[in-house]
Amino acid sequence: MPANEPHVTAYLGLGGNIGDPVAAMTEALYHLDEHRDCSVSTVSRLYRTPPWGNTDQAWFFNAAAAIHTTLAPHPLLDLCLDIERSMKRIRAERWGPRTLDMDILAYGDVSVTDERLTLPHPRMKDRAFVLMPLADIAPDLVLEGRAVTAWLSDADRAGIEVAGQQRDWWRKS
Repeated sequence: MPANEPHVTAYLGLGGNIGDPVAAMTEALYHLDEHRDCSVSTVSRLYRTPPWGNTDQAWFFNAAAAIHTTLAPHPLLDLCLDIERSMKRIRAERWGPRTLDMDILAYGDVSVTDERLTLPHPRMKDRAFVLMPLADIAPDLVLEGRAVTAWLSDADRAGIEVAGQQRDWWRKS
């Protein structure tokens, strides 16, 4: 990412439960980190989480990442969707199985509400599988007047397990 361009910190949620979701998230983070307008600054631990919404499917792996980017919110969304498509993500069923899911959770202090994107992510404050990884990297991030850790204290964390303590799990050796 060009050092002289202004950048913002964006927070992403990543997950998947088909194939090798950890490898898919690793590849997605590498695509972001290699993009000229992005750099991955921090990644959470890995979490193994029960399915949400449609509960008749395999468990998920979830993580969160902070990235620095010069992309505006909609081009960042397009980049995330392009990465999902390049990794064979098919959107067949809402809350259904997926090889990779990438969501923009927050983008600086920007608010967006349109047909393509809502920021901050409208449902993350109720989802422990999003909040737990986000609390690893941004515990004091304020969403709707409350810190991530405060939202997490109200969320149902049943069944969520830390799958790996290392935060560099995505770095290839």
